[in-house]
Amino acid sequence: MPVPARRLPSWAWVTGLTVAALVVVAVLAGRATDGPRPTASPDPEPSASASAKPSAEPREPRPAAVPDGSGTGRRIVYSLAQRRVWLVDASDATRRTFAVWPGTVSPQPGTYKVSTRNGAVVEGSDGVKIEHIVYFTVVSGVNIAFSNAVDGSSPPPPADGVRTGGVRMKVADGDAVWKFGTAGTPVTVVK
Repeated sequence: MPVPARRLPSWAWVTGLTVAALVVVAVLAGRATDGPRPTASPDPEPSASASAKPSAEPREPRPAAVPDGSGTGRRIVYSLAQRRVWLVDASDATRRTFAVWPGTVSPQPGTYKVSTRNGAVVEGSDGVKIEHIVYFTVVSGVNIAFSNAVDGSSPPPPADGVRTGGVRMKVADGDAVWKFGTAGTPVTVVK
């Protein structure tokens, strides 16, 4: 008389397969840590023995230093000449810096404060849909504010005589200014 085969319960199969999968992952992880590891230098300077072959990845230029005379502490710094903004934390460390497209009306160098903010999508004075609007001053009836185009585009050249005060930036930069530039945040404008 044949003896019926004993079947393993399903929990035993699941447990066995799980243990086997964990062993495979552990072995693969161990092999991965045995391989060569890339090393990075802070910002290597080119040398005479440097290879003439182009690099596979472009080197990022060093970020521009926060302009002298822009104050201390947590602030937004806007350089008119460099067309650049810095977000500076309370310890005077640059958290982010990026290029901007200024409007046709610029504020005078000085210190201002973020007065109001508008997170809604609205139409800018140039007809482009904008968001993350952070106002900090008014010049001759023109609001001066940081913003970004919703589609990420640079502003079109303004029509003759149109006065615009938007300091435009890329979407990710606009998001960063929106999060950083709460009401009352100092904005230092330098030449």
